[in-house]
Amino acid sequence: MTVPASRVSRRPRLSGRVLPLLLVVALVAPVGLLFTQTYRLTGDDRDLAARERLGVRYLRALGPVTDALVEAQSVTVGGGTVSRGALTAAVEQVATVDSAVGDELRSHERWAGLRAKLEALPDRAISNPEAAFVAYGEATDLLLDLYRKVRESSGLIRDPQSDSFFLQDAITGDLPTATVYAGRLVDVSRLAPRRPAAERPKALLQLAELRVAALVPATDLVDDLRAAVDSSESTELGANVLTPLDTYQRSIEAFGAYGTPAAGTATPDPARLSSSGGTAQSAAKQLRDVILDQLDALLAERIDRFDRDRRLALGAATLAALLVAALAGVLLAAVRRARHRAAEEWRERQEAAALPDPWQPPAEPRQLQPVGPARRAEPERWGPFDAAR
Repeated sequence: MTVPASRVSRRPRLSGRVLPLLLVVALVAPVGLLFTQTYRLTGDDRDLAARERLGVRYLRALGPVTDALVEAQSVTVGGGTVSRGALTAAVEQVATVDSAVGDELRSHERWAGLRAKLEALPDRAISNPEAAFVAYGEATDLLLDLYRKVRESSGLIRDPQSDSFFLQDAITGDLPTATVYAGRLVDVSRLAPRRPAAERPKALLQLAELRVAALVPATDLVDDLRAAVDSSESTELGANVLTPLDTYQRSIEAFGAYGTPAAGTATPDPARLSSSGGTAQSAAKQLRDVILDQLDALLAERIDRFDRDRRLALGAATLAALLVAALAGVLLAAVRRARHRAAEEWRERQEAAALPDPWQPPAEPRQLQPVGPARRAEPERWGPFDAAR
């Protein structure tokens, strides 16, 4: 009789269960790491560009304040009466922008100090133009400080692209500084002849310092814009910037020439210097708008590129996730099929073990022998057979 084999449980080997899981993890981990790093880096760069655009918005509002303040200073020092309409409108415009973006740019405190100073400025010089010049000088110093604050807090000073970096350096530092100090040079040229003879040497030294302070940033402005055009991949930057830049450069050269005292004179001609200064200021206004427009366009294009890269990264990660999910489904289906096949094989072996062997004759039934005294009678039954043998 065939003894049925004992049941042996068949379990998948450890490597067969772990290997598919390791394969899925090996695919998911690098894709997830690459997506996370790309999304984080592009997110940081996009946030910087968006904050820079807020700075450009603030700088655009500060431009009219700069023009109105320099003009009001010139009128006051010259003995005229200031019409505060342009300055008041410019101040309200900056106040609106500061309320909208001042929290992110951390400009509230600087703007509050400048606004208080602007509202306290005299409308006319009355009998002391020197005091008016000092008062307006303090206001323009606060204005330049606000320019620097916006430049730093907006991240414009850390712009990673060469063309936009040169543009922001021109619009946040060179242009407002050149405008303010050019106005001061014109005003001191008017005040110097009125000062006592003992103060004339000091006035001449001040004129020389102001001339350098006005022309150096103007020259730097020209260099920055030409560097921006040379390093930019944008075809529109050069076409839009070079023409107003040439106009500004010619006006600054004329202003510098009139800022130098003529032969036989100690001070420059105030009338000619004032006229050339007005021309330079008009050219600066036109150039300022062009710079701001081009800088904002470059930043907007950069933000669009970051958004596109993030969408591509998200699409790639989604596709990778779908592929991994499909692979995991295939592996799970394969494991289930293997388990089902193993179960069927085991069941077939059990059924085969329960069937009799057709090539082995059946065993003869054997009678059970009684126990006790009945078993001792068996020799008597076979006695005659043994005697005949």
